Amino acid sequence: MSRKKQIKIKYIYQQFISHISIIVVAFLVLSLLFAHYVGGIVYENKADELISYGKGILSEIDQNPQATDRIINQYSNVLRTRKISFSMFDQEANLYAVGRSGPAIELSPSEWDKITQGKTIIVQSDFKRFDQGVTFVVLPYIDGKNRFMGGILLTSPISGSSAMINQVNQFLIYTILIALGVSFLLSWLLSKIHVNRIKRLREATSLVSAGDYHVHVPSSNFDEIGELANDFNHMVKKINHSMEEIESLENRRRQFMADVSHEMRTPLTTISGVIEGLKNDMIPEEDRERGINLVSQEAKRLIRLVNENLDYEKIRSNQIQLFREDIQLLELFEIIQEQLSAQASEKNVEILVDADESVMVNADYDRLVQILINITKNSIQFTKNGTIWIRGRIEADHTIIEVEDTGIGIDPGEVEKIWRRFYKAEISRTSNPYGEFGLGLSIVKQLVHLHNGEINVFSEKGKGTKFVIRFKN
Repeated sequence: MSRKKQIKIKYIYQQFISHISIIVVAFLVLSLLFAHYVGGIVYENKADELISYGKGILSEIDQNPQATDRIINQYSNVLRTRKISFSMFDQEANLYAVGRSGPAIELSPSEWDKITQGKTIIVQSDFKRFDQGVTFVVLPYIDGKNRFMGGILLTSPISGSSAMINQVNQFLIYTILIALGVSFLLSWLLSKIHVNRIKRLREATSLVSAGDYHVHVPSSNFDEIGELANDFNHMVKKINHSMEEIESLENRRRQFMADVSHEMRTPLTTISGVIEGLKNDMIPEEDRERGINLVSQEAKRLIRLVNENLDYEKIRSNQIQLFREDIQLLELFEIIQEQLSAQASEKNVEILVDADESVMVNADYDRLVQILINITKNSIQFTKNGTIWIRGRIEADHTIIEVEDTGIGIDPGEVEKIWRRFYKAEISRTSNPYGEFGLGLSIVKQLVHLHNGEINVFSEKGKGTKFVIRFKN
C-alpha cells in the first residue's frame, strides 16, 4: 500500500506568506475605506460649495428684487469660472431666471414635495436627468412672510471631482506599492530571523540526541522562542548533570565491585586453601583444628561483609524503620564499654565513659548501639596503648555524644573520605593493619541522618580523633 507524498513547505515560506497575506488584506481594506472616505469628502465639499452659492444668490435677490437680472449676471460670470450652472424657478416649477447654460428643472414628485416643505435636496452624482454626470443641489426660496416662492437649482459636473478622486487613488496606489515592497523586505527579514533561531534550536537538539550534552543556545525573555531556548539550556544542563551523576554512580559501582572482590578474595582464598589441605591430607593432624577455626573465622568475616552491605543499602533506601524511645546514655555507654573491653585490651586501650545519669536521648536503641559500637571499634582499630572516651551531655535543646581517642589520627585532607564505602579497605591494602570492610562509618552516618541528627569528625594526624554526634531533643 503506497503512501501519498506529503507536500512540505518550509517554515520560512509559511511565515512569509502569512505576513504578506495579512499585510495585503489590511492594505486592500484600508484602501477601499480610504477611497470611499475621500470620495465622500470631495462630493460633500462640492455640495457645500453649491449650497453656499445658492444661499448667496437667494439672499441678494431677496434683499434687492429689482436687481435680479444684474445679480444673476454677476453670479453667472463668477460661477462660469467654477464650472457651475444654476436655474431659478417659481412655485409652479416654471423657470424665470436661468444662468448661462443653466439646466432645465427636472424634479420628481417626492423631490418637489421636499422643496415645497422648505428642505434642501442634495444629489452627489446624477447621470440620468442631465447631459453629463453632475452633482446638484436644490434650495427652496422662502420669502419674508415664510411663503414658498420657488427655488434655485445649481449643478456642477462630477468630472472635476472624479479627476481629483482619481488623482488621490493614483497616489494611494503608488503608496500601497511602495509599502508592499517595504513590507515584503521586512517580512522576509523577520521570517529569516525567526527561522534561524528555530534552526539553532533544531541543530542543538540534534547534537544532544547525538550525545553532546554541553550545547548552549542564545536565549532571552523577549518572546516564546527565547523562553524555549532558556528551557532548552536548562534541560541540557540537567541532562549533563544527570549524565555526570550516572557516570559517577557507574564509577562507584565498578569501585564497589572491585572492593567487594578484593575483600572476598582473601577469606575465600584462605577457606579454599584450608579445605584443599584438609581434603588432600596436606595439613598435619595437630594443625587441623586450627585450620578449621581459620575457615570458620573467614566464613564469619564473609557473612559480616554481606550483612553490612545489605544493611547499608537498606538504610540508604529508607527501608529501616526506627523504634524510638528514651534511653539513658550512661547505661548504654557502660554496655558498649563491657562489650568492647576484650577487643580494647588486646590493643592495650582503656575505654572510659562520662555521662550524668539524667542525660537521656530519644532514639532507636538497637541502631544507637550499632552507631556507637561502629565508632568505638573504629577508634580501637586506630589506637594502640591509649585511651578512648565516650561522653554524653545536654547542650541547649540537643543531646551531644562524643567518642574521642588518642590514636593515629587522620590527615585533614582525608577526613571527609572516611564516610565513603570501603574507605578503610583502601587503607588496609596499603598501610593500615587494622581495617576490615570500611562500611561501618558509612552506615553510622546514614543511621545518624535517619535520626535527623548530625555527625562531625575532628582529627589531627598523630593526635587522635573525636566524633561528635548531635541529636535534637
